[in-house]
Amino acid sequence: RRKKILSRRERNRKRTRPNGTERNGTELNEMNRVAVKTRRTTRPADAGGVKTTKRCIARAMAKDSSSSSSRSNSKDSSLSRFNYVAEEANVAVSAEKPATGASGSLVGVAIVAAAAGAAIGSFVQKKLGGSAEKSKAPVEQLEIPLALPSVDRVPSDSEAIAGNIGYHAKYTASTSPLKFSLPQAYLATAQSVEERLVERWDATYNSFETGNPKTAYYLSMEYLHGRTLSNAVRNIGLDGEYENALLKFGHTLEEVVAEEKDAGLGNGGLGRLASCFLDSSATLDLPVWGYGLRYKYGLFKQKIEDGLQTEVAEDWLDKSNPWEVRRSQVTYPVKFSGKVGLNGKWVPGEELSATAYDVPIPGYDTANTISLRLWNVESESIRFDLNSFNSGEHLKAHKSQISAEDLCSVLYPGDDSAEGKELRLRQQYFLCSASMQDIVATFKRRQLAQVGKISWSLFPEKVSVQMNDTHPALSAPELMRILMDEEGLDWNSAWKIVTKSCNYTNHTILPEALEAWSLEVMESLLPRHVEIIRRMDKSFRSSLKKLSGESADDFKARLENMAILKNVDPVTLKKSEEPLPDPVVRMANMSVICAAHVNGVAALHTDIVKAETFNDYYNLWPEKFQNKTNGVTPRRWLAWCNPELSKVITKWLGTDEWISDLTLLKGLEQHAESPELHAEWREAKLAMKIRLASYVKEKTGYDIPISSMFDTQIKRIHEYKRQLLNIMAVVYRYKKIKAMSKVERKDVVPKVVMIGGKAFATYVQAKRIVQLIVAVANKVNNDSDIGDLLKVVFIPNYNVSVAEVLIPGTDLCQQISTAGMEASGTSNMKFMMNGSLTIGTLDGANVEIRAEAGAEHFFLFGATADEIPVIRSDRAAGKFVPDPLFAETMDYIKSGIFGESFEELLGSLEGNEGFGRGDYFCVGHDFRSYVEQLDAVDEHWKDQDKWVTSSIINTANSGKFSSDRTIDQYAREIWGVKPHSVSM
Repeated sequence: RRKKILSRRERNRKRTRPNGTERNGTELNEMNRVAVKTRRTTRPADAGGVKTTKRCIARAMAKDSSSSSSRSNSKDSSLSRFNYVAEEANVAVSAEKPATGASGSLVGVAIVAAAAGAAIGSFVQKKLGGSAEKSKAPVEQLEIPLALPSVDRVPSDSEAIAGNIGYHAKYTASTSPLKFSLPQAYLATAQSVEERLVERWDATYNSFETGNPKTAYYLSMEYLHGRTLSNAVRNIGLDGEYENALLKFGHTLEEVVAEEKDAGLGNGGLGRLASCFLDSSATLDLPVWGYGLRYKYGLFKQKIEDGLQTEVAEDWLDKSNPWEVRRSQVTYPVKFSGKVGLNGKWVPGEELSATAYDVPIPGYDTANTISLRLWNVESESIRFDLNSFNSGEHLKAHKSQISAEDLCSVLYPGDDSAEGKELRLRQQYFLCSASMQDIVATFKRRQLAQVGKISWSLFPEKVSVQMNDTHPALSAPELMRILMDEEGLDWNSAWKIVTKSCNYTNHTILPEALEAWSLEVMESLLPRHVEIIRRMDKSFRSSLKKLSGESADDFKARLENMAILKNVDPVTLKKSEEPLPDPVVRMANMSVICAAHVNGVAALHTDIVKAETFNDYYNLWPEKFQNKTNGVTPRRWLAWCNPELSKVITKWLGTDEWISDLTLLKGLEQHAESPELHAEWREAKLAMKIRLASYVKEKTGYDIPISSMFDTQIKRIHEYKRQLLNIMAVVYRYKKIKAMSKVERKDVVPKVVMIGGKAFATYVQAKRIVQLIVAVANKVNNDSDIGDLLKVVFIPNYNVSVAEVLIPGTDLCQQISTAGMEASGTSNMKFMMNGSLTIGTLDGANVEIRAEAGAEHFFLFGATADEIPVIRSDRAAGKFVPDPLFAETMDYIKSGIFGESFEELLGSLEGNEGFGRGDYFCVGHDFRSYVEQLDAVDEHWKDQDKWVTSSIINTANSGKFSSDRTIDQYAREIWGVKPHSVSM
């Protein structure tokens, strides 16, 4: 109680000027700015502590207003010295005080710890009236990072925020004195918002460190969180205040938000899912920490030039990233190559330094703000060859620096070359090594702080590692290496920890995506890890037993299918002398063997994983396997991106609590046929379609009619996602309209077909699909004969921010992948939440979406997953007979009507079998049923009351697909992590 009284007195003192008048919000904001700003750049990291320095330095700035009527931000120029004491090592620190005669007040004190993860334990600050004095009683030092003190909570009213933005505009946003343009407005606003996140961030760090809850660590090669500003201000509930503050400068929040570039940290659904999971973890108050890599140039920025996709580097970091905090003290050595001695000691041939960059992830309607920690390789001066430079060999002088920086330059570098494959493997290990070292350091630090000793048997009770697909699979052998080589544990003890702590999410059944790395390359890069992997494999092989009634040959085949190493001598586990393909390390097999839990991401996908992909493992360890159907955050993907529909939903539900409990949307179903709701629903959809049409005009130059049905497919371009099927149906529709009379055309439903997605730079067939889509759009959109009956648009450079415009404005979404090949999909969930109807196959989460919405509100076509193998077998046997509609469309494209014949692209749909032949993805087989269901869509559209009812029912039944539900299941059923509330 005494502490609270003193704290209240101190706050009141700081709010009062020396003459007794009350300070305004701008002054208070300035008083806090120094402390918060310093904490932002020097806040002790809560993971990776190594040593605690004996000295901590504190600087304070004081500010006072001499007049009660003055509202100026000018600082008193006459300052004298006064002293404060910060005692962590009995060190007096000095600060500045206003001139004698003015009582002055402390603006902020930030204690700087200068070691990796260094502790700011207990400290005392004390005003000594002009002279330094040490405390007589030393303060107990706790080697844990605690939240630094702030003078007061950062003001959050619009007036104070406006003053804060004005400060940053002048001092941190490089603003011209005579103008305040949007780029500067964005930077100033971002700095202001981050100051408010810092309070929450520090409180979360402090709570996790002192409470020491079990923590889940999420490792992913990708994160796609889009723009941070818009999400952050809404999650912390200050969007209205920032809107009002920015209006004082002549800008709207929407304009300022549009200045932010999407972070170039991902490519597709894998990254978008990871970002949704972090958002939900923060919102649910779960102690979760994300790890990834800081890609300088992202995947690529897609451009369409002369009808072809071209790629250029993403420029998201060209003007810095105001949302990240570089932890210069949090670094770890990551080693490569070299050799392993007889004693098992690894002598590396190369060592890189991983530096941490932290990004705050604020939860919705909670103080909990977790972190995404991104690792980066930076040019160390030691790598610069000064002698070569001075000798005129300038490029050679930079060679070592360039080689190091390559590692974090690009997401998924092309792997057609040996160099590309090696770089990908280096990236994966870099992520795993830095992250596992950080996780181990955190565990050790918290154990020492809480119980005074390290008990390794408790590691699985405090740590759960989630490997998001096979990219982080090296986490398991890396943790084994750390535990044995650095912490001195024996094999059995280390193996028990690893197999209780690591978990694996499978995201695909595509053979090429179940990574298998060359054993030779891995042994060259990671010789110690190959030793560990060989022992893992040997132990697993020896533990596997013949089943009752299983023949020796069948047992051998089963063992070879399940082993980590493939094409090796079964005794030495090295390259065989027999004429076998090159040995490989199967990362998916290793992940399953090492994991405590293995999960699929949709009910159908998990069934396939258990019945086919990992069937032998499932029969051996059925308890390992679970399903966790994916979800998306309802904040970004409905509440924030579709404000018009959100207002309607809140009105009809009578609450906005659906934003954090999406199951409440079910309440809309009882009003699904209400004429009043229909009118409001249409009005909200129209507003989003107008916004989308404006975007299309800006980015492509095409005018699209608002009254048309907006039909959208947005995914990365891949043959199994079947954008080719979509555009071929568009061609058929175009050909059919062209053949109609004017009377017949009156019955045609006007449609705008939009397709967006990136084709991987070296995926030739995918880039040919993009070329065909662009060619069809150019022909159709310039054909005055059909006018607005059909428009085709390829949306360039698809990303999160583009999706936030496309999804709310869409009437029909396309989820048409070959059945059994899409693990889950997440865009289907986003479209459903926003009231789009779906045409799709029984693939991935489509199965569950159809079950939730009802079959009458979902347009189903195509073969099922069980039928696909039979279709392929019949095709290989020469039994396939092309449907006349399909053959007609193929011939029409080949005629050159769209500028060329596209023979190489269409050739993949011909023949019976062989690489790039035989229509592996069953486009020809599913074509007729697809076209027929598109006709059914048109009929549904003609009855607008029926369509709007279906739209409402889709939204009402989308509650299952919230990532809050998914993460809650991960926390309870895989991680064993409980909510850990943070108080401010």
